[in-house]
Amino acid sequence: MGTIAFIGAGPGAADLITVRGARLLATAEVVLADALTDPALRAWAPQARWIDVGKRGFGRATEQAVIHALLLHHAATGARVVRLKGGDPSVFGRLEEELAAVRAAGHDAVVVPGVTAALAAAADAQRPLTRRGHGRSVALATAMTREQDLHAGRHADTEVFYMAGKQLPGLARQLAAAGWPATTPVSVVSRAGWPDAIHSQHTLETLAQASVLHSGRPTVVWIGAGARGLTVPPATPNAQRLQAEAVKRAPA
Repeated sequence: MGTIAFIGAGPGAADLITVRGARLLATAEVVLADALTDPALRAWAPQARWIDVGKRGFGRATEQAVIHALLLHHAATGARVVRLKGGDPSVFGRLEEELAAVRAAGHDAVVVPGVTAALAAAADAQRPLTRRGHGRSVALATAMTREQDLHAGRHADTEVFYMAGKQLPGLARQLAAAGWPATTPVSVVSRAGWPDAIHSQHTLETLAQASVLHSGRPTVVWIGAGARGLTVPPATPNAQRLQAEAVKRAPA
């Protein structure tokens, strides 16, 4: 029986993959890759057979049953198989379904975590998802269900929505209905983790306007404490003195 490695490639550019993920990928003989993984990752395993099994919202998608069949077929040959997933495998990546299929067939599995899109988006926007004292909880949700119903609520200090690009007006209406005030800050990042990532800042009442800027791009939206801008204290003489004293006390 074979071993299948489920590796999180990160949400954007190839260098967001972890060191562990890159090392395992380099040993692969067969790679089943998601649509949003960077093609540059192929350089890590040039000897492998690469198979595109990507899914795109409202577009071409490989059926899940086909992915399961490919995983089991190649593992049964004894090949070193990598299932390369965008972001982190355990966050909206159908990891449970694929792990269950692999284990039911008697194969071993290893899971390597990756950077999920919410974290990359926060980094691109320089908006920490948690804030000391007033941003203690974060909820991750998909904007669209399997039945293509839009759901949004208020479950944490910061609420993050994946795959939200085509639903921004509807998302804004549902968030307002869930009790978020119209002046609540909202951050939007499309193509998080890529060099061409775009960040825009809004309030809930202006969120729908972001559709123009982010249309057609994988988009992450977050609302609440984590979407607020940074509070930068003024550089007063007292602050400068304290900083100089702290530098002196720091170990060499």
